[in-house]
Amino acid sequence: MACFAFAVTQGQILCQRVIAACVSVQYRLNDSDGRTMTILLTTLNARYAHAALGLRYLLANMGELTEQTTIQEFVIGLRPTDIVEKILAHRQPDQKLIVGFGVYIWNVIEITQIVAILKQVAPEVVIILGGPEVSHETDKQEIIRLADYVITGWGDITFADLCRQILNGPKPLMKVHAGAQPPLTELKLPYQLYSDTDIRHRTLYVEASRGCPFKCEFCLSSLDKTAWPFDIDQFLAEMESLYQRGARLFKFVDRTFNLNIKTSLKIMQFFLDKLEANPADPVFAHFEVVPDHLPDALKEGIRKFPEGTLQFEIGIQSFNPEVQSLISRKQNNQKAAENIRWLCTESHAHLHVDLIAGLPGETMESFGKGFDHLVAVGPHEIQFGILKRLRGTPIIRHTDEYALRFDPQPPYTILENRDIPFADMQRLVRFARYWDMVANSGRFANTLPVMLGDAPFARFMAFSDWIFANTDATHRIALDRLAALVSQWLQQHDNMPAEEVKALLAGDYAGSAQHQQGASHKGQQAKEAKGKSTPQRQRQHLAA
Repeated sequence: MACFAFAVTQGQILCQRVIAACVSVQYRLNDSDGRTMTILLTTLNARYAHAALGLRYLLANMGELTEQTTIQEFVIGLRPTDIVEKILAHRQPDQKLIVGFGVYIWNVIEITQIVAILKQVAPEVVIILGGPEVSHETDKQEIIRLADYVITGWGDITFADLCRQILNGPKPLMKVHAGAQPPLTELKLPYQLYSDTDIRHRTLYVEASRGCPFKCEFCLSSLDKTAWPFDIDQFLAEMESLYQRGARLFKFVDRTFNLNIKTSLKIMQFFLDKLEANPADPVFAHFEVVPDHLPDALKEGIRKFPEGTLQFEIGIQSFNPEVQSLISRKQNNQKAAENIRWLCTESHAHLHVDLIAGLPGETMESFGKGFDHLVAVGPHEIQFGILKRLRGTPIIRHTDEYALRFDPQPPYTILENRDIPFADMQRLVRFARYWDMVANSGRFANTLPVMLGDAPFARFMAFSDWIFANTDATHRIALDRLAALVSQWLQQHDNMPAEEVKALLAGDYAGSAQHQQGASHKGQQAKEAKGKSTPQRQRQHLAA
């Protein structure tokens, strides 16, 4: 399941399935010796399309400092020295500079480099860290050793309070500060801080609740005691404001959207009303749902959404009851499968369903069995993930008994365990990559069922092993080359006649004649093929 935060936690509003931007927050106050001070708030976002909700919460709750706050966003991939140069450009003569970093599993390496450089060229700069990656194991991280202060957990209120202490005194004595968790009614909602550019070009992240009542040990949300709802009327008023400004793409980061059915129905009705009022300019909404909790009232609401307007992310993770028990995951597998099948056959919702390989107690055989079961159920996409050790999660209690071995570098992917040796775990990693390229891309819709046959996991694993042996690559395989490799594998592995394979691939975008005729036809062919399989609003979301 996805997560995200520096300002907020949603499982710590991000772990993760997530998402950050680089935000510059500037305001000036007099410090204790009379000099003015500038404060920058930054984090590295994975993509430009991801607008950072957590940091906007921070800005919205700066109190008397809000009017002096500005946002500037960057994308991960810049050279650390370039980022340091941009940060230090905010320094003014005779002013101190505080820099706050939002640190996540996907940017901790880069931010550690940035902080190290800052402390070399500008040691007087005060550095504050926050976010899920630095909220746990604070005594074991180089980035924390380099920083001046760290906020763990929620930062909505604590960041501003810490800045005031640094600016006005008394100077904080402790390096690590536990973030205060205020009642949600005391937080100012941040949605007005989405700019017109954000609305036009980016995915807007929103939340109707925080926290999660479930205790799945691989997820940071397992540390939450419960789920806390925002006032639904106030929340929907904010959504109305966004809609009136032109927002049409909404991604909910709630861990359990369908936990409270009354609230879920009210939110869905908001979007249904917009769709009915303006069908020519539809909204698109993305929710994360609990798979075994889909009562009839919710089904009736879901059934009303037209194609291309609704997407669900559904966490199955494992169909193995023994594994579920080990990781404290409660799930009615039969009910979950029935609900996914219903969504596929009776609704227009697009489904992403998650499985995790490498969980303690899960063997290659049991994982393959669960994978085959999910393929038979028929979701549009199977998100094949590899277990990662998120700092603070209880999954580490199984380390000794199940010989869990994780990569010491972020994102801390599992390397092997008692039941799956290193070599097989790497095969699973490659399987996941090729599955995205072939299955989840939607470009081999006609060919994929033939590739999978009556043994999806075993046959695709055989394809994965073969393609890696023949290319030694898991990235940067051009589409034409991938189609040719699929063709070659079917001919060699299944002894399919070349003409039969060619005819099969011709029905897919990947093998179409127009696709191979050159640049003059590629754009139109892509547009037509994608238009047939995925509505425009949904394509925009998937691209993000």
